[in-house]
Amino acid sequence: MTPAEWGLLVFLSVLWGGSFFFVGVAVREIPPFTLVFFRVFVGACVLLLIVRLIGQRLPPERYVWASFFGMGFLGNVIPFSLLVWGQSHIPSGLASILNAMTPLATIIVAQFLTQDEKMTGGRVAAVCLGIVGVVVMIGPDVLHDLGVNVLAQFACLAASVSYGFAGVFGRRFSRYGVTPLVTATGQVIASSAMLLPLSLLIDRPWTLVPPGTASLMAMLGLGIFSTALAYVVFYRILSVAGATRLALVTFLVPVSAILLGVFVLGEQLALRHFLGMALIGLGLAAVDGHLFAWLRLRRTR
Repeated sequence: MTPAEWGLLVFLSVLWGGSFFFVGVAVREIPPFTLVFFRVFVGACVLLLIVRLIGQRLPPERYVWASFFGMGFLGNVIPFSLLVWGQSHIPSGLASILNAMTPLATIIVAQFLTQDEKMTGGRVAAVCLGIVGVVVMIGPDVLHDLGVNVLAQFACLAASVSYGFAGVFGRRFSRYGVTPLVTATGQVIASSAMLLPLSLLIDRPWTLVPPGTASLMAMLGLGIFSTALAYVVFYRILSVAGATRLALVTFLVPVSAILLGVFVLGEQLALRHFLGMALIGLGLAAVDGHLFAWLRLRRTR
């Protein structure tokens, strides 16, 4: 990837790193399906307004909208619902580790569903190195909870697999000639349409106590930053770098979350944070090909 694409990947990790904080605040007062619905609904309103203001339009073709609904189901409805529900039963650190399995899931899915993103031993080893880096950085102690709330852990793993399918499925929009902004808008509109009946039937939000200001602000943050803006960046990276490299963002999300805690909340960095970041950096370089290219060059010399 080019430096600009790496910059977008880091920016996306910051946007999605904040989502764990927003969910952790909002899920105390807002049930999962209602929270996920408002997340994509707020994102859809923001993106639709931007599309109108800059003079773009949503495509009228039915096959494009069918793909919007498919992408919304794989990339929003399933993983958002599973992660929010899982995070309400297990620590957010463990949830982020399980979410870091997304690149491995994407490699496996891409092996069978693509022609140009085949699995290699080096790529798998690099992803495993990144996963180890995430575990080291967050802290091995969080793994003590692996035997608790197993269903919630499986939900987070299933979300990673769904993200893997979504990354491969979303490659088609560049062939349709749809811009990243319009693609993101169509996806969250379709997701809102699918999630509204689930929220009404399961959560019955009209029977709930009105949430407090902190939960409402967290919900708006989820919709505006972690959904609307994030998906514009997501489709831009996907169109130029592919699904496997895009999935690397899940390695950077914990890094961004920890650094946000340092700069915003005044938290302290420990040795394990630096070691974990170093391992993640090696994994990213290896998946992108730079590390193995450098090793081959050294061996040749």
